Amino acid sequence: MEVSHFLAFDLGAESGRAMLGRLENGQLRLQEVHRFPNKTIRLKDHLHWNLYFLLEEIRKVLERCQKDEVQLTSLGVDTWGVDFGLLDSQGTILALPYCYRDRAFPRAMEKYFQHFSAEELYSLTGIQFLPFNSLFQLYAYVQENPELMGAASRLLFMPDLINYLLTGEQATELTIASTSQILSPISRKWIPELLERMGISREILPEINQPGKILGKISAWLVEDGLPEIPVIQVASHDTASAVAAAPGEEDDWLYISSGTWSLVGVELKEAVVSPDSFRANFTNESGLNQTIRFLKNVTGLWPLQQCRKVWSKENNWTYEQLVALACQSEPFQLFIEPDSPDFLHPENMVEAIAGFARKTGQKPTENIGLIVRAILESLAFKYRLVIEELERITGRKFRKIHIIGGGSRNRLLNQFTAEATSLTVYAGPDEATSAGNILIQALASGLLKDILEIRKIIRQSFEIKEFRPEHPDRWNKHYPDFLEIIARTKNQA
Repeated sequence: MEVSHFLAFDLGAESGRAMLGRLENGQLRLQEVHRFPNKTIRLKDHLHWNLYFLLEEIRKVLERCQKDEVQLTSLGVDTWGVDFGLLDSQGTILALPYCYRDRAFPRAMEKYFQHFSAEELYSLTGIQFLPFNSLFQLYAYVQENPELMGAASRLLFMPDLINYLLTGEQATELTIASTSQILSPISRKWIPELLERMGISREILPEINQPGKILGKISAWLVEDGLPEIPVIQVASHDTASAVAAAPGEEDDWLYISSGTWSLVGVELKEAVVSPDSFRANFTNESGLNQTIRFLKNVTGLWPLQQCRKVWSKENNWTYEQLVALACQSEPFQLFIEPDSPDFLHPENMVEAIAGFARKTGQKPTENIGLIVRAILESLAFKYRLVIEELERITGRKFRKIHIIGGGSRNRLLNQFTAEATSLTVYAGPDEATSAGNILIQALASGLLKDILEIRKIIRQSFEIKEFRPEHPDRWNKHYPDFLEIIARTKNQA
C-alpha cells in the first residue's frame, strides 16, 4: 500500500486538534499538527460557539501544510452533536451557533412537552431526551427569537458549517443528522412534521449524505489565499461515530465507551431499538458507519473533573496526573454523585456544586481534592455499570468486554475502576480514536480501504490496546447499592 496523508480536524467541546494521518503498509501513524482551545463566548446572556475562530485555526493548519509541501489526499471534519447554525437565502450565517450548555434549553424542552407527547416523539425518533437536542434548540429559537427563525433558509450542524465555509456546499451527513431528534432511525430520513408543528418550514432541512461522501474541494478563493486545493470528505462527522468506527472490537460480545467530556456508552446494532423499555431507560439510536445503529446512552463524562480542575487551578496549576495520584491515595467510597444531575450541567463553580449535591443527598461534603476526584471517578464507573445493565436487559445481549476509546482512555484509574465496577475486562485505546476513525473513513472514500472490518483491523495493527481486569469486584459490589441509593434520592428530589 502506497503512503497517503489525510488531515483530520477533530473539534471537541473543550479543545480542537488537527491530526495528520499517514497510511502505509496496513498501519496508521498519527501526528498532532495543532491543538487549540475551544471556548464559548457569551452574547446577550446566551452561550455561543465562536465558529469563525475555529475556521481561522483550521486555516492556519492548512496554510502550514501548504507551506511545508505536505501532499494531502483529503481532509475531514468531525465535531460534537446537536448544535447548529442557520443560513439565510443568500447563504449568510445569521448568528453564531448556540452552545448546548446554554441555560435556555431546559426551559424550552419543558415547554415543548407541555404541548407535545414525549412518547410520540420517542416513537418517531428513538432519541434520548436531553434538553439541548437540536429539536429543543429550535423550539427555543421559536420562543425567544422568531424573527431570526423566520429569516432562516437552511440549517447546518457544526461540521456542516465548517465544510460550508471551506467548500461553499450546503449539506449534512447521516451520523451528525441523527443526533438532532428530527430524523427517523428506521428510514434515516428527516421527519419534517416535527418542525412544521412548531411553525418552522421543512425547507430548512439540508440534503443528507452518507459518511465517506466527497463533498467538494476547497473553494477557489481560499486556494488563492494560500490553502491547498484538496477534497473535503464528509466523514462520520459526529465525533462519536468516527470514534466508534475506530473501536478495535471483534465479534459481538463487546460494547464501547467513548470517553471524554461526555461518555457515550453503547453497542453497535444492525437495526434501531425503539421500544417502551428503551423509552423508559432513555436510550438513543444514532447512525453509524455502514448503516449501523449506535444504540447508546449519553452520560456526563469527565466534565465534572475538568471543571473542578479549573477551580483548583486558580491556586495551583494541577495536572490531571497529579489529581489522579491524589485520588489513588484517598479513602474509597466516601462520596457519590449522580454525574447526570442537572446540578452539574453548567454550574458557576463545580466544586461548590458537588458540595451542594452532597448536602442535598444526605452525604458529608468534603474539601479534600483527592476525595472529590475519587468520588467523581468511582461514581462514573458505577454509572457505567448501571447503563450496561440496562443495555443488556433491553438488547438481550451479554457483554464480556468493554472497549474504552477517546481521550478518557488515558485515565488508567478510571479504566481500572470501570473494570472493578462492571466485573468486565476493559480494553483501553486508541486515545485518538475519533481522529483515527475520521482519517480511515477518508481512506475508505479514496478507495484505499474496503470496509469497516479493514478499518478495525488497521486499528488493531496500529495502536497499543491496554487491558484492565477486575481485581476486587466483591468490594465494588458491596458499595454499588450505596451508589444506587444516591441515584434514587436524586430522582426523588427532581
